[in-house]
Amino acid sequence: MSIGEFARQSRLSPKALRLYDKLGLLAPARVDPDSGYRFYAAAQLERARLVAALRQLSVPLAEVKAIVDLDPNEAAARIREYWAAAEAQHTARCELAGYLVDLLNGKRSVMYEVKTRDIPSRTLLCRKRNVKGEGEAWAFGKEFVALLRERQLPRMEGLAGATFCIYWGEVSDDSDGPVEWCRPVPNDQATTLAAALPELRLRSEPAHREAFVHLGPGGETSPAQWKLVSESLRVWAMEHAVKPIELGARITYIASAPVTETSAPECDFAVPIS
Repeated sequence: MSIGEFARQSRLSPKALRLYDKLGLLAPARVDPDSGYRFYAAAQLERARLVAALRQLSVPLAEVKAIVDLDPNEAAARIREYWAAAEAQHTARCELAGYLVDLLNGKRSVMYEVKTRDIPSRTLLCRKRNVKGEGEAWAFGKEFVALLRERQLPRMEGLAGATFCIYWGEVSDDSDGPVEWCRPVPNDQATTLAAALPELRLRSEPAHREAFVHLGPGGETSPAQWKLVSESLRVWAMEHAVKPIELGARITYIASAPVTETSAPECDFAVPIS
C-alpha cells in the first residue's frame, strides 16, 4: 500500500513514517527506484501501531527502537521496566512540586534525614566531562564503569574505596554540568595505575567531613529526587551553621556483598562540609 494509505491505517503521519524510516524504526517494504515512492505491507501495521503507542507513552525514540526489535515477551518486560521508572520519576516530581508549594507558602517540609561521616584522605582516578541531559549523564557513567571493569582496577573495601560521581553543576536539557566520575585507588599503586590509564586524571583529596542522605539500593535516582535531596542538605546546613567546602554534589555508589553483574549498589547523596 502507498505511504498515504499506510499512514491512514496506522494513524501515523507520512512525516512520522519518513522519520521512522530514517531512524531504522520502520522501513518501507519497497521503495520505487524511479519515483522514490514508499510502499508498505499490511504485515507492518502491527509494528507501526506499537511504535505509535510507545510514542504516546513519551518513550524516547532510541528506547522505542530497542523495544520493537525484541521478541514479544522481552518487549513486554522492557515496557514494564520503563513504565516503573517513569512512575518513580513522576512521584519524585510530585514531591518536588509539593516542596516548592510549601516553600513559597512559608512552610517547612519534612524531606530526607541528613547524617554526617568522616572521609579519609585518598587518591583518585577521575574523568570529567560536560554532559547535557540525563541520557548523556548515564551514558558517561556506563562508559566510566566499563573502563574500570576492562582494566580491572584494584577494589578498595568500604566507603573510602567506593566509586562516586560529582555533579559540579546542574545537568539538564538546559545545563551541561560538568560531571566527574572518581574511583579511589591504593596510594602505593596510584602512579602506576595512572600511567596505564592516560584517559583518567590522577588527583588527591584531603580528609574531610560529609553531610549525606542515604537513598538505598540502585543508582538510577531521578533528577527531581536529587533536587529534593539537595534542598534537604542545604536546609540542614543552614540549621547547623555549616558550609559546603566544594560546590559539587556527590553520588556515592557503595557495593554490597555479594557483588555480581546485576547487583545494585547502595546509593548516597553527599556534600563535603567544613
